[in-house]
Amino acid sequence: MGDTYATIKVAAIQAASVFLDREASTDKACSLIREAGRNGARVIGLPESFIPAHPIWYHHHPATGAIANKLSVALFKNSVEIPGPEIAQLCAAARDANAYVMIGLCEKLPNTFGTMFNTQVYIGPDGQLIGKHQKIMPTVGERLVHTGGYGDTFGAFQTEFGPVSGLICGENSNPLAIFALTAEHTRLHVMSWPCHFPVSGDPLRNRVAIDSQAFAQMTKAFVISACGTVDETTIRALEPTPEMEKFLRSPDCCGGSMIVSPMSRIIAGPMGQEEGILYADCDLEQGIQMKLRHDFAGHYNRPDIFHLEINRAAPQLYSQAPGSAPQTIGNDSPGTHVVEQEKPRKLLGPSET
Repeated sequence: MGDTYATIKVAAIQAASVFLDREASTDKACSLIREAGRNGARVIGLPESFIPAHPIWYHHHPATGAIANKLSVALFKNSVEIPGPEIAQLCAAARDANAYVMIGLCEKLPNTFGTMFNTQVYIGPDGQLIGKHQKIMPTVGERLVHTGGYGDTFGAFQTEFGPVSGLICGENSNPLAIFALTAEHTRLHVMSWPCHFPVSGDPLRNRVAIDSQAFAQMTKAFVISACGTVDETTIRALEPTPEMEKFLRSPDCCGGSMIVSPMSRIIAGPMGQEEGILYADCDLEQGIQMKLRHDFAGHYNRPDIFHLEINRAAPQLYSQAPGSAPQTIGNDSPGTHVVEQEKPRKLLGPSET
């Protein structure tokens, strides 16, 4: 009889954040997650920086101007700590949905000011936080508010369906990142995208289509691309000029969510600029069929010629030498202290996939 592989219903949620409102954006995300779960989705993807919003003001306002500064301070004040109450809410929603959930948010470290990460959080159907991925390299205006993550939060994670992975926006076209996830044998991949791209570049939906199909071709995984969209609240908060507002209302400005098969075919979508949930049934056997043709981390590669090494460690910016004076930071008890992130999840290695 042999092995059997599941057909999994997946969902890409396309929605606008409740702009720069952490609590309301979290409530909206939880409502949408539960809706997708009621409709049978077992893997659910949400947009980049959905909680509390993406820093798109840098596409429209000077970086050091009053409007950009005001919105950036609001972004920090509404960013998410991991763990924290918003993560607990999302975990409860994932448990109610009985689904793996991957959502983008702006992360800040506890007891700190200023530094933020563009982060994708992974939650299991049991309501447990699996881990997170911090975007390795912030893109264009993001660099003014986000710092880059490290190898300790990169990689696929194990599920009942096999390895699942996620990347954020431009990372989904990074050739080395794609190969690394191919080598970890990802079967389902969630791409989290913002609510719009720079005004001088290719429309968001064009890039989403190209990268989704290319990623599927190279990895032979199903791709769930979840894009943000722009609503009236966002437009008003950006204080746009007439020219800016015309761009923000253009059908090409935002949206474009889709789901792509390992054959690089679009099997759901693309969506327009509307809010909604896109669904598709993913037959994992298609991955077998396509990898028998091209397995770029197996028989269709040459490890004697090509080799990729990943540094899974995070550098330590601050530490104290043994015997140095104790410090008190934030609300912690007195004593030697280093501000650290929580321990990352166990990443998949070649022998574990």
